[in-house]
Amino acid sequence: MASKAWQHPYVDIFKHVKVEEWKRSAKQGDVFMHMDKTLKCPVFRIKGPVPANSYILIPRNPSHSLGLTGRFFYLLFRPTPGKYFMVHLDVAVQERQVVRISFSNMLKEFKSTPTWLQFPFLCGAADDSVYDCTSKSAKHGLVGPAPCSVRWTCLMLDLQFVLSVYLNRHYSRLKSIKLCANMVVKNMFTSDLLLEPGVSLSEAKQMGLVSSQGTGPMPREMSFPLPKGSSWHDFYDHIKFPSEGTKLPCDFMQKENPHPGTIGFSKQRSSSDEASRCDNLSKSIQDRVSLTQQITTPKLVSRNPTPMVPSIPELDVAPTHRNNWICNNDPQLQESTHSDSQQLPFRNSCSTDDGGVHVYVHPEDEFGSHREESDGEVFCSPVPRPISLTSTKEPKQQKLLPDPILRLSRIIGFGGATARYALWTKSGDAVVYPCHAIIVSMKISSNQQRFFIGHTDKVSALAFNGNTTLLASAQTGNNSVVRVWNYSKGNCLAMFQIHAHSLSCLSFSYGGGILCGVGKDGHNKTMVVVWNTVNVSRGGEVTILAKAHTEVEINTMKVAFFDDTRMVSCGRDNIRLWRVRNGMLRSCPVNLGEYHSLDFSDVAFEEGNYWDKHIDERTLFASSRSGHIFEIDYGRVVVKNVRRLLPTQLQHADRREKLTLNSGPGIAINSISVSSSLCATGSEDGFLRVWPLDFSAVFLEAEHEGAVSMVSLSSDSHQVLAATSTGNLGFLDVSSREYNTLMRSHTDTVLGFSVDGIRRHLTTASSDGTLRVWNMDSLHQLYDFVSEDSPCSVAFHPHEQTFSCGFSSGIIRVFDIPSAKLLAEHRQHRGEVVGVAFSPDGEFMYSADSQGSLALYNGSEEDHNVIRVTCNVVARGTERAPDALTVSSDSRSLAFVGPSQYVVTIADARSLDELLHVDVSILDVESPHLDLALKVCFSPATTEHLLIATSANKILWVCTKTGCLLREVSKVHKHQCSSLAVSEDSRFLLTAGHNAVKVWDYNMQRHINSQMFIGHSQPIHQVTFTPDQLGVVSVGDAIFLWDFLANPAESSTGSCSLKRSHLSPLKADCPVNGVQMSSGIPRQTAPLPSSPPRLHVSPPEQAHRGGLGFSSVFEDSPANPTVPNQDISPGPSSDPRTAISFLRVTDLEINTSYLNTNHADSVELNQSTPVRPDCYRHFIPRFKTSYLDQNVVDPQTHEEEGLKLKAVIGYNGNGRGNMVWNADQGLFAYSCGCVVVVEDLHTGGQRHLQGHIEEISCLAATSDAKTMVSAAGGGNGSRSLICIWNILNGTCCRTIFHHKGAVQSLAFSRDDRFLLSVGDFSDPGLALWGSKNFQLLSSVSMSGPIHDATFSPSAASQMACVGSHGVYFCFIQTQGMDVDLKVQRVTAPTEVGDVELTALCYHMDSLLFTSTNRGHVCAWHTSTQRCFMIWGADDGEIGVLLCRGNRLLTGSNTRWLRLWGVEAVLGLRPKEKLCSAKDSGTTVVVEQEIMLDGTAVSAAFDSTMDMGIVGTTAGTLWYINWSDNSNIRLVSGHKTKVNNVAFSFDESHFTTCSEDGSVRVWLTSSYELVVQFQVLNQACCCVCWSPSPSKDSTCIAAGYGDGTLRIFRVATTEMEIKMHPHHVAVVSIQYSANGHVILSAGKNGVIAVSSTFNGETLRVVRDHKGAPITTIQCVNEQCQRFGLEGDEMWLAASADRRVSVWAADWSKEQCDLLDWLSFPAPPYFEGDSLPPSLASFCPADHDLVAYTGYGAEKELSFYSLVKKQIIKKIALPHWATCLSLSSRSQLVAVGSKERVLKLIKSTSGRFQDFSQHSDSLLTCHFSPSGTLLFSVAYNEILLWEVQGL
Repeated sequence: MASKAWQHPYVDIFKHVKVEEWKRSAKQGDVFMHMDKTLKCPVFRIKGPVPANSYILIPRNPSHSLGLTGRFFYLLFRPTPGKYFMVHLDVAVQERQVVRISFSNMLKEFKSTPTWLQFPFLCGAADDSVYDCTSKSAKHGLVGPAPCSVRWTCLMLDLQFVLSVYLNRHYSRLKSIKLCANMVVKNMFTSDLLLEPGVSLSEAKQMGLVSSQGTGPMPREMSFPLPKGSSWHDFYDHIKFPSEGTKLPCDFMQKENPHPGTIGFSKQRSSSDEASRCDNLSKSIQDRVSLTQQITTPKLVSRNPTPMVPSIPELDVAPTHRNNWICNNDPQLQESTHSDSQQLPFRNSCSTDDGGVHVYVHPEDEFGSHREESDGEVFCSPVPRPISLTSTKEPKQQKLLPDPILRLSRIIGFGGATARYALWTKSGDAVVYPCHAIIVSMKISSNQQRFFIGHTDKVSALAFNGNTTLLASAQTGNNSVVRVWNYSKGNCLAMFQIHAHSLSCLSFSYGGGILCGVGKDGHNKTMVVVWNTVNVSRGGEVTILAKAHTEVEINTMKVAFFDDTRMVSCGRDNIRLWRVRNGMLRSCPVNLGEYHSLDFSDVAFEEGNYWDKHIDERTLFASSRSGHIFEIDYGRVVVKNVRRLLPTQLQHADRREKLTLNSGPGIAINSISVSSSLCATGSEDGFLRVWPLDFSAVFLEAEHEGAVSMVSLSSDSHQVLAATSTGNLGFLDVSSREYNTLMRSHTDTVLGFSVDGIRRHLTTASSDGTLRVWNMDSLHQLYDFVSEDSPCSVAFHPHEQTFSCGFSSGIIRVFDIPSAKLLAEHRQHRGEVVGVAFSPDGEFMYSADSQGSLALYNGSEEDHNVIRVTCNVVARGTERAPDALTVSSDSRSLAFVGPSQYVVTIADARSLDELLHVDVSILDVESPHLDLALKVCFSPATTEHLLIATSANKILWVCTKTGCLLREVSKVHKHQCSSLAVSEDSRFLLTAGHNAVKVWDYNMQRHINSQMFIGHSQPIHQVTFTPDQLGVVSVGDAIFLWDFLANPAESSTGSCSLKRSHLSPLKADCPVNGVQMSSGIPRQTAPLPSSPPRLHVSPPEQAHRGGLGFSSVFEDSPANPTVPNQDISPGPSSDPRTAISFLRVTDLEINTSYLNTNHADSVELNQSTPVRPDCYRHFIPRFKTSYLDQNVVDPQTHEEEGLKLKAVIGYNGNGRGNMVWNADQGLFAYSCGCVVVVEDLHTGGQRHLQGHIEEISCLAATSDAKTMVSAAGGGNGSRSLICIWNILNGTCCRTIFHHKGAVQSLAFSRDDRFLLSVGDFSDPGLALWGSKNFQLLSSVSMSGPIHDATFSPSAASQMACVGSHGVYFCFIQTQGMDVDLKVQRVTAPTEVGDVELTALCYHMDSLLFTSTNRGHVCAWHTSTQRCFMIWGADDGEIGVLLCRGNRLLTGSNTRWLRLWGVEAVLGLRPKEKLCSAKDSGTTVVVEQEIMLDGTAVSAAFDSTMDMGIVGTTAGTLWYINWSDNSNIRLVSGHKTKVNNVAFSFDESHFTTCSEDGSVRVWLTSSYELVVQFQVLNQACCCVCWSPSPSKDSTCIAAGYGDGTLRIFRVATTEMEIKMHPHHVAVVSIQYSANGHVILSAGKNGVIAVSSTFNGETLRVVRDHKGAPITTIQCVNEQCQRFGLEGDEMWLAASADRRVSVWAADWSKEQCDLLDWLSFPAPPYFEGDSLPPSLASFCPADHDLVAYTGYGAEKELSFYSLVKKQIIKKIALPHWATCLSLSSRSQLVAVGSKERVLKLIKSTSGRFQDFSQHSDSLLTCHFSPSGTLLFSVAYNEILLWEVQGL
């Protein structure tokens, strides 16, 4: 209080700093003092054309502070008429942050960030002036230059109130003031009193304005002169902010109406006043005020505030363009607006007459983000619906909304009419193939599909032009239709028919001007047609150039890529060359000689960059069904060479000869593809083969399950696409020799399916005789079951991982996937099974057959015993398959058609007792025909409703209690209804008829009650909703997966919504046991395609004899995670044992025998995850094979810890955004492994936040630097863990779970109210959390991977994210306690091509910058959501993007970090045509740039972009200072695996070595990198220090992968000696105890002894040859007591569990074997690899040797060299991977693959576990004194302080 007394009652700021002297203040520009005529005193005038260039700054030094604590700030000034002015106040808050408050008449609207408030200032004018009259009637828009009649103004600013309401901060003091042009200033002062100008001292006393009450008159030196008898307000303006009676919103500064006679003052403002102010707040700050009132409850607000009246709801304006909306609806608001008739639907741009026939194209097909029909996907969580106002106009017709309600998402299937067509795009990133009547384009990296829909029959041919911009397709049928598509946009450019059928071949010319097709005419003759397609891209017509009829058979015809007028064809008995000339199509045959009778299958030109080749030099290749490959001279039309593919010749039982091309019986070749260097063939034996062009030998081959029908080399020859006759499509990567399966499919009609909602698996039964299980997310096939009879109907158990299948033979089989066995087989049925079903509670199972029998089973027992079988109760026939049975949602009733086809029976589901018969034939007495019942379905939400589909195309609603007809709908489909389903909430009805799907309003209360969707080319057999009600599945010719856009949980009016509820813990999936299929490389040369397993079904008794084979493929199946409990927070181990734990210690006698036991460790089958996007910005965890032991015994208190984490060495360059730096608060944190490091940049001290068990992917911190969040995988397949940290005390205050995959990004909103988390590509989605209690507010699943996300810096309710599918503009809407997330997608501009948008940043809230993986930067206007400018900023992918002011930072994988000046971009406005920086005339310049040591993955800069910190993939954190163009390495780490770490003997330094060939020397005290020795292209495998006592002579020896040793002197940082004693990698190295020699061991077990003086090899020890050496150790020891001469001992341990101990005297070149230890072990080891054999001398007694390794038991043994026996054993829970013994306290450190570092007291067995690593421990080393300990896991280096046990 004493320090503040001098500031009372006020502080004259100009006088306080003596402003006229300009010592403690500064001026810039045109600033001068003059005498003001109105005030009659000297004032300061500040003027200039640019306000920022002319100013007064107080204090002069920005690092100093005024320290003024007065609550109210007063400014006496007059704005210059017709000009702009600006005032900046820097205010310190109690949260240790500086907030800038600015006000200006330049600002158009209020803007806010956590550190900056910007208020528009409305200049006052003289009363009754034109300006004043206008301002009284206007609400906004008068912000601008000061009017001519502007007056002197006294501005009062309540700093405490402004910070509390707008930022929820607590005012501390005024730090600095900056007055910018243009204005005239008299003075400024601060005070804790609310002073009133124009009131004299006597008047103040009469009014009760006294300082004791916090009020008073204006001091004389601060007042304006006033003529006697005049009113102060007639001459001057008084502005209070926040004002008390203003009619304008509180985010504008303006004068108020004066009421001097009724002024009342109070230091503490009333709550009602504040509430009224909050009512007047504009939309931009309502959320912040609401947060302040509801959560923080400011002290100024009373306990009983005046109730606030809610504002009148506004009526939304419907958009003029259609968007796909998925939104959540507020249930509370829905209650208040109960009537559906008063809901305003969103307007749709397409309407239909009878529900609408939708031919669906994927959203990507709606190309271009600025067309009338936007392709933006908009997702929103609960949004308050507008309330419709009553109208007297004619009501609009109501129809089912949203429109469309279904969207085709994915298709499982390939082929249909042909399996000979699949095409590469030019870029090689996507393939195009037919799936019956639909053409699918699939990205090979993500399996994302888009569709070309328009054909009405199966697609029989496809063709691309050379640059893959045009796609041609043909369909089968009597009048074949040909369509030409714009591939990128997905729209059909032309459609034409030819009078031909069986159009089987299409070929485009390279330029796209010629299209050639082959089919059959009406006389079954071959017809060849050539079309002119030159103008098709510009809307022109397609005309016929030439046509020819021929008798010859043509299998394939192709247009020559070098000449549009030349073609070549092949078929039975012929190869022909064609040419178009003068409108005629002529051909000539190739003279085949003796090969004239062959059947030729395919032709191909030798392609490549040979455009200048003469036509006579062209070569043509042709393949035949007899295995011949012809090489034809195109110019001379003669055969140059003929080769033949022969079958394998078996010489031995399990060996075959090399494949040759010679005479003899050949293998049919179906397809051939030739590039400039390779030739690929696909043959009937199922092999894809890749040859060199001389066909000398096969280069690669891959075996398939069926005949390879098509092969195609990509344009770069790096990949080979292959299709098979069995419906498989995949590609072989030539460089990596890996095969990737893209799609599998049934080869015949899909009869039925069932969905496992828990695991998102789909089981299908097909006429091809297979039963297959699919992953609904990845579309990968998981299982393939094969039986002698065909499956007909399938059903998943509702809870268990079992399913039942009925077969055509009448057999019912039940399979259990986790146990890999057939649970039950029943043969009660005599006919084909037409229905299988489980009751919803899982207690019972039902089946029915075509002969009328019905069976009831016990579904709760494993063998599914038969309870009852009834005959002749179900209608006979198979037309009601596969879903002839339906069970009510309460599991009480079962319904089916029977006993006759006219009757529907409802039976007791527990006993099959009949309850009710409904005769549908008598319901329509006027019909001349008897109606038949076809399908039945219960309504889930209303069990009293049973829906019946009849043969008269009707749907009947029947009461299940009385059998009365409740409702009837006729003309459901043009054909009979084949399937029926009702949504869980009974709001929607789903029907299938022929090849169409219809969605209906269940209540049939609209004018248009249905929407129809087509796409299937064959009748649909079954359709239903997915269990989560978010999708629809329909099957027939293929498997169609639809997105259901309406929210099943709430009423759909005007928009559809997607409600995301909180996740509840799920039951963990049992691991699937079985044989994992090998990816198999034939003859170790090429990979096999991943093939799903087949199950050959046999009776259970045969299964026990091995007749039942069951195997599973997990490459295509992502792991099903277990959702952890969200309330779990890190804490002590839940193990019942205490922190003081003991291992079993056994003291052994001389004759103790060894106990040999075999431990069969369970093998975990790895499951693959989806392919990551093609950009480095997307995080992918480093692959690990280790897992954390769940029984870790961590110390419960810090006092009990035997080890204390002292330092973490390095930074995880594999993370993305895993570094935070707050320049204002001084917070600096980053991650390394699973530890968050909080480092003090001044002292270098570290604090460690420990709670994760997996690699941390990203970090984020609040603006006040008090809270930080980190994200990492959850481990063991569980959901990712997000930890909330209190930075002040370093504790984890909460953990949250949501994302199934890794977390890609974290971001706090600008006001810290919200936290956004983004899932990775395996589970793309956004999750919005409240920062108060971190509860999930809303979540949205995205259509593709998201790479980056950020909040708007000035609007808390806006954010954006970017990903594979474009940029997403997100909006947060709040209604009470509900927070809704609304997302709208806009695709990337076409000018940048097919790119990934990788990073983004805001420039305030009006502009958004995004970057691409091809180096572009795109500028967007956020208001219009349009990209208006693009420029190339880099040659590689840009993954880091930051914007501060007018400076933009880009960081890319080219290692360049660039700083751009983007001020010129800000003035641009959206145009009709997108422009580049060059075209627009805008200059975007690189101000500065720097090349880093790796790719930038994280960056943080200050508010001016002058300095910041950047993290790279090299494991380095750089400090960058642009102002002085300097950079400093703050944190260094290894990028690759660290192989060894060692202390110097004086412990002042330590060294590390890694796979990248570097040897690094660090200071132990500060962990700073001192020197680095780098050897290129060699891995450094081991390192050690010399025992020299002098620092100048200290050396480091390192062993490398090429067998060399290098000795480096630390003092001179030079290499002294290079030796080459080994021919293999050096795996262990050690100086002798006296330092005279170096012992090094090679990977082959040979140990070399080398001189340190001249590098000469003195001795070679070959006793361990054949087994890699794992350990070498040397100690000083007199060996006389062992009976040998020598002054030191050394030992070597090898991987074959042998340890040799030697006595040596190197001065005499003497070395003798002292002991040879061999440890027994079982004959095999079930695991990835054998654990290493580790040995070490005990520091306290060199007579003892500690050993651990693979053996009969997991144990640590102590062997006595004197007694020649093991004297002690310590049992270990895991196999040890590293071992170190301390020189004090008899401590042992043991690391394991289970990520546990175990500290053991060797005397008692007491131990503690430390699990701070995220991977297997590779090495651990105590320091020579035993006070420090290093542990290493991959590139994570942890330094521990040893406290002892």
